[in-house]
Amino acid sequence: MKHLNILFIKFVSSSFIFLISLGLLFNATFLEIISFSLIVTIISYFFGDQIMLPRIGKKSAVVLDFFLVYFIVWVFGGVLFHSYLMIGWGSIISATLFVGSELFVHSYIVKNVKPLSLEKQRGFNQSFAFEFAEEQHPNPDKDE
Repeated sequence: MKHLNILFIKFVSSSFIFLISLGLLFNATFLEIISFSLIVTIISYFFGDQIMLPRIGKKSAVVLDFFLVYFIVWVFGGVLFHSYLMIGWGSIISATLFVGSELFVHSYIVKNVKPLSLEKQRGFNQSFAFEFAEEQHPNPDKDE
């Protein structure tokens, strides 16, 4: 249930961000705003928050989210929009605003939700972490 709450929060925040950055500034349609929000929410959540956030930390995951949103808006904006000015500035503004919202989402995820990638992993038995053995062929030239 916590994962659905986070997906909903990310979708609402990204919809609001794309409404501001693409809708108000560049007159994007409602369908384009919702499609960008859905794509960014799904990719950012499963790749950024569930895979990369536990491995690289909050600050690096925010930087990753910036480039992820920038790339997604750049690529899909090239398909949907026909103005390079709209694609370039829309992706920069969207990525910057998205990073601002992701700071709060990442802190909530770290405090309250265990990532899916860590839920499926088995625990590590540290008693088997090191191997102790004697050399089988000691160096005969060494003085003992």
